Amino acid sequence: MLILDIEASGTEYEKHSIVSLGALDLINPENRFYEECRVWDGAHIMEGALEVNGFTEEEITDPAKQTEAELIEKFIAWSEPLEDKTFGGQNVSFDRDYVKAACYRAGLNYPFAHRTIDSHSLAWMHIIKGGGTPPLDVEHKRSALNLDAVLNYCGIPEEPAPHNALTGALSHAEVIYRLLYDKKLLPEFEQFDIPWQ
Repeated sequence: MLILDIEASGTEYEKHSIVSLGALDLINPENRFYEECRVWDGAHIMEGALEVNGFTEEEITDPAKQTEAELIEKFIAWSEPLEDKTFGGQNVSFDRDYVKAACYRAGLNYPFAHRTIDSHSLAWMHIIKGGGTPPLDVEHKRSALNLDAVLNYCGIPEEPAPHNALTGALSHAEVIYRLLYDKKLLPEFEQFDIPWQ
């Protein structure tokens, strides 16, 4: 599984840009990828997105930074030798759609699958199978299992702010591994025990 996390200039892949991409190979978690880029020319920038990812407008428009196209080309090259390139992560369809849009904008073929493994769904199932009730956002009538809730369920503190694409990918990998195998994966989370053991 290819664990993926993207930080972007907004929430809509058609009009916003990737600003950083973090990934790791779940089979070989020391094999990691992290790159930053400037937004593509004409990309929109949401103020709220920058509050989440900690970048400034100057940083994501810096002409000295590589382009989104250069970043996505490096990511594809990095992923090529992986045995399993199925994307995994929290709400990973968001990240998949950004990768697909970046490939399109760069004139590259999209070499990844449409199917993904979502840590939200895995956590929901794990809670149900353990006899629990997944948390619900009553006001909005939807699941309240965001990444921080999934991390906490798996015994890990909330992701540090601002969010970083590599930190996100590491968090996704650890929770997915714990939910699937009841084991710890990464040294970054070794000190945190698995609550259901």
